[in-house]
Amino acid sequence: MIKIAVLASGSGTNAENLVRYFREHPSARVMMMACDRKEAYVFERMKTLRVPSYYIRKDDLTGGGLLKLLTDNGIDLVVLAGFLKLVPRDVINAFPNRIINVHPALLPKFGGKGMYGMHVHTAVVNAGETKTGITIHYVNEHFDEGEIIAQFETDVLPEDAAETVAKKIHELEMKHFPEVVGEVVSKLVG
Repeated sequence: MIKIAVLASGSGTNAENLVRYFREHPSARVMMMACDRKEAYVFERMKTLRVPSYYIRKDDLTGGGLLKLLTDNGIDLVVLAGFLKLVPRDVINAFPNRIINVHPALLPKFGGKGMYGMHVHTAVVNAGETKTGITIHYVNEHFDEGEIIAQFETDVLPEDAAETVAKKIHELEMKHFPEVVGEVVSKLVG
């Protein structure tokens, strides 16, 4: 069985969705969650779902603590669900093509440092885009530049505010993110 770790920084809706999805998937399980913000609501979600959760400090990212946590838990695949920090190089090297992220735009547009959440949706609306979506990609040493696994798009209407775009993106994430991670799991098992 593939053991999955979820890394998160916020409320945890994607993390919860992944946990629930893989409870029905015979080949993989979310075994742990790690978060870089003590006050993040994702801890409450994981507690309810009985998923072991860990707070990771800044020095865990730079000093090898995150890699040790992942290896100590026998993790095979790392999935970023709203994790806002750059994944350390030692973790990337230890998990080649085994770290997946979802980004709330159609990369390469609207990616990079600082481009997350409402920042992305506001930029999409301000640029007058007629389409946006999500990009599910492998993680490398740069923000949002890893190999693209899948993209799913939605229309941006002229009257759409950033909040409306955010809702459309959230729907895409809830529907497609676990399925695509499941496809990657199937290839790993296969």
